[in-house]
Amino acid sequence: MVKRIHEYIKKGMEMKMGKLLLGIDIGTSACKVAVFDLAGRVIAQATKEYKVYYPAPGFVEQNPEEWWEAICKAIQEILNSSEISADQIAGIGIDGQSWSAIPIDKNGRVLYNTPIWMDTRASDTCKRVIDRLGIKKIFEVSGNSFEPTYSTPKIIWFKENMPEVYKNTYKFLQSNSFIVYRLTGAVTQELSQGYGLHVFNMQTGTYDEKLCEELGIDLDKLPDIYKCHHVVGVVSEKAAQLTGLKIGTPVVAGGLDAACGTLGAGVYKVGQTQEQGGQAGGMSICLDSAIAHPKLILGYHVVPELWLLQGGTVGGGGTIKWFRQELAGYEVEQEKLTGVNAFKIMDSEAEKINPGSDGLIFLPYMSGERSPIWDKHAKGVFFGLGFNKGRSHMIRAILEGCAYALQHNIKTAEEVDVMVGELIAMGGAANSSLWTQIKADVTGKVIKVPTSDTATTLGAAILAGVGTGLYKGFEEAIEKTVCINKVYKPDMTLHKKYNEYYKIYLELYEKLKDTMEKVSLI
Repeated sequence: MVKRIHEYIKKGMEMKMGKLLLGIDIGTSACKVAVFDLAGRVIAQATKEYKVYYPAPGFVEQNPEEWWEAICKAIQEILNSSEISADQIAGIGIDGQSWSAIPIDKNGRVLYNTPIWMDTRASDTCKRVIDRLGIKKIFEVSGNSFEPTYSTPKIIWFKENMPEVYKNTYKFLQSNSFIVYRLTGAVTQELSQGYGLHVFNMQTGTYDEKLCEELGIDLDKLPDIYKCHHVVGVVSEKAAQLTGLKIGTPVVAGGLDAACGTLGAGVYKVGQTQEQGGQAGGMSICLDSAIAHPKLILGYHVVPELWLLQGGTVGGGGTIKWFRQELAGYEVEQEKLTGVNAFKIMDSEAEKINPGSDGLIFLPYMSGERSPIWDKHAKGVFFGLGFNKGRSHMIRAILEGCAYALQHNIKTAEEVDVMVGELIAMGGAANSSLWTQIKADVTGKVIKVPTSDTATTLGAAILAGVGTGLYKGFEEAIEKTVCINKVYKPDMTLHKKYNEYYKIYLELYEKLKDTMEKVSLI
């Protein structure tokens, strides 16, 4: 359903007079498409879901063509159900989920579903590569650990296990570059998604030919690299027919969803940090040099000459969404009866529970865990259940467990002298005052929340605005589009209390990790 968010206020001002920007976000469960004015206000938006496939243990796939179909429908819905004309859209930016490996042939046909960021099929591949080359050589080039969830091992997996697919692959694309291709016909790889490819030199922003050769990856199967705000093409006649967009509309290269979200949250200066509360959780610290940590994620920002030291966790909005789906039948029924969102009802129940959930601790490893433990065998755990604990305790423990995961990444960054000051929150979780305050108390950091909760699509739109010259630069774009709505200050007394529970959180994983692996191997 398309939602009309903002109306122009000044009398006599026609919407058709304004320049608009289109942002497209390729998420894990759905695509989000939003149209913004140059002040960053959402004029219209639409969301379309698609499937995730689990064909075998460790295999987590999506069909890129289903992304494209969903995006076409979302754009059509916006144009058909609002006062927006395709003529008003001055530029298009696309962001997407990380670590895709989309094999297309020379005609642009997708040869196989892409393994997505949760896919671990290449675990054995990683072990063999590390045994042969050593992690030091790979880390020196890429600044990242060699994990099966990244794009590189997936490409090698294709070569080893599906040689015909690999042979017939013209290029391997990322999620956003695939949609750029469908819109324009341009085959691209932009800087911010380069971190998924370990042959991408994190210092220079170029491919390392020697490491390509040593890993057995054909360099010519990787697209040319572009800056994220670079206009790489225009909407083709075919794409215009499928979407309703105007032929010739400029399209920029786009970027990683977390990096675009970081920009859309207003993080574009050294030292600023974005806190992510979408389906997954995490943080992105803005740097002016490529400072790596083997347990974190290093990538280029979508803003030139900047990098992001990132922590990416499975524990995010997906955890509370799981609880709603499986255990929150009462709240769902109340939503139907009262119209109050089930998540808000869950928040109000959790708010009645003491900080620390009376000793109930949740490990949010619902699909293994990414940084900083990188353990595909990690499991979700409730520790401390008893007859004196109820569902409200479980809800609050989930919120706190995800906050502990955030703290774990922040503390890991400090090991390489990268310090986090205040956090700027984005994603659906930032709409929860309780959850955001818990994160502030657990981390001991001030958390600021921008007005818009559409930071990711806004970031993509800003790239289009800068690339097409509608903004003079990123500073002007942020000044015009981002403003802080709420500020959460930590309660340092609670921070001290939470720190004791955080130590137990860490201890639980260390004591259970071998058992978690045993369970996975049965």
